[in-house]
Amino acid sequence: MNRMRTSAAILATAGALTAAQLGVAGAASASEKPTARTESAAPSAAPRSSGCPIDIVYTSRFQIDRNGWVTNGGLYFGLKSKSTKTFKKVSFTVTNVKNIRFGRATPTGGKVTRKTSQTVKVYDKSLAPKAKLGVKVRTHLLNTRTYRVKFTVRGEGWSCAVNQGTWGAGS
Repeated sequence: MNRMRTSAAILATAGALTAAQLGVAGAASASEKPTARTESAAPSAAPRSSGCPIDIVYTSRFQIDRNGWVTNGGLYFGLKSKSTKTFKKVSFTVTNVKNIRFGRATPTGGKVTRKTSQTVKVYDKSLAPKAKLGVKVRTHLLNTRTYRVKFTVRGEGWSCAVNQGTWGAGS
C-alpha cells in the first residue's frame, strides 16, 4: 500500500511539473504571431586590423515566416567605408556556414558577381569615400535556432584582414 501512495505522489508531482511547463510554453507561444517570428542575431568578434577603414553592416532584427523564409525581401549584408579615401577592386562575400540558403540577390553600390545557394559575392571596381557596398538577399533558414554566415572582404588600398568574422545565432 505504501508503494502505491509513493508512486501516486511521484506521478502527481511529475504531472504538475509537466502542466506548469506546458503552461509556460503556451504563454510564450501565445505572445508570438502565428505566421511570423522575430529573430535577432548577434555577430561574433571580427578579426580586424587596427587600420581597417570599413564597418560590416547587417540586418540585426528580422521576421521569419512559417516556412523559414526571412520576410521583407531577405537579409542585408554589406560594408561601409569610414574613410575619405577611394579603394579599388573591392569585393564582399557572404558564405553559408550553417543552415542558411540564399535566393535572389539585389546589390547596393556594386554588382553581384557570384550567387549560389551557399555564397553571394558583390564587387565594385572603385569604392568611393563613405560609400556602401552590400547585398540584400532572399534568405531561407533551414533551422531558425542555429544559423551562421561568414564574411570575407578583399580590396586594394587598405589594411583589412580578409576574414571579417561571422554572423548568426546558436552554436
